Amino acid sequence: MLPRRLAPHLNELLRHSPAVVLLGPRQAGKTTLALEIGEQTASIYLDLEDENDRARLSNPGQYLADHEDELVILDEVHRVPELFQQLRGIIDRGRRHGKADGRFLLLGSAAMDLLKQSGESLAGRISYLELGPFDALEINPASIDTLWVRGGFPRSFLAESDAVSVLWRRNFVRTYLERDISQFGPRISAETLRRFWTMLAHNQAQILNAANLARGLAVDGKTVAGYLDLLVDLLLVRRLPAWHRNVGKRLVKAPKVYVRDSGIAHALLGIRDKEALLGHPVVGQTWESFVIETLITTAPEGTEAHYYRTSNGTEVDLLLTLSGGELWAIEVKRTSAPKMERGFHSACADLNPQKRFYVYPGTERFPLDDRTDAIGVVELAKALQSVT
Repeated sequence: MLPRRLAPHLNELLRHSPAVVLLGPRQAGKTTLALEIGEQTASIYLDLEDENDRARLSNPGQYLADHEDELVILDEVHRVPELFQQLRGIIDRGRRHGKADGRFLLLGSAAMDLLKQSGESLAGRISYLELGPFDALEINPASIDTLWVRGGFPRSFLAESDAVSVLWRRNFVRTYLERDISQFGPRISAETLRRFWTMLAHNQAQILNAANLARGLAVDGKTVAGYLDLLVDLLLVRRLPAWHRNVGKRLVKAPKVYVRDSGIAHALLGIRDKEALLGHPVVGQTWESFVIETLITTAPEGTEAHYYRTSNGTEVDLLLTLSGGELWAIEVKRTSAPKMERGFHSACADLNPQKRFYVYPGTERFPLDDRTDAIGVVELAKALQSVT
């Protein structure tokens, strides 16, 4: 297992908060990281998908009081939503006799549902952190194409061969569709949701056209919105909002949508390896999606991400507004010969970003004009990480 970049941040949150929620899709490495944290201190681990572990919490107040000197790690905590109300009283009682911080580490796979449950019950007592699959700063830079093709789920990225990797991803998709998703929302046909997920993979980095998706599935727009909300909440799909600030132009308002893990997108599309991907029509779109997800994931806390497009087609693939207000404009193209395009120049004239970048598949950084650098995705991710 590779070291996780967020481990120091997670330790820091536990030192200053009674409870921390570690969010992330299934199989992203949450449990492994939590157990590594648990080895550094007295701790106890409960998997709430296990009936025996759930039985231990039949009287949660008494059981957790008996372990108040330990870090209690509760995996898949969304399975026992009534527990949050109990945790509030346990945390407050602990505060009164010096047990203030580092009490609970809660692991969950569904962002919106878990945030709602914990936020209502534990306001002011809880912190949140998202752990995704491996990113570009957690691997050997020489393996960046492997990360793009296989995605960052540990068992996929570290598989002994492309065949083993794609088999794992296919099983991952099947398990989510047939078992996991039913835990988080109303009953949805696995085959219908697979078609929807695959349609999103085909339309990577494209502006959302809910009407077309609805026609393709023979459902209405409201149903499509529900499917999309579910996959977003499960941290499997990202909606990239359109830039909405007034720049005196008619702006496209619909979001762009893409599958967050490129390897899962490739599995949905039946793409087995790099050679097949390079010959596939979606290659440019999936590279753009991979780069955008990498940069959003590695950007400093508080960064806002958008894309920019006007009604006449002027576009920037990614706008990052850093917490201090600095604006970075980023164009993404999978080409060995980067060159500036008129649309990017026009958009930058509208937006006046402080920094401009053109991300391409190479590793050398060089200027394209007096304000724009061509740069590799790993180097740009490192530049974002260095922002204070």
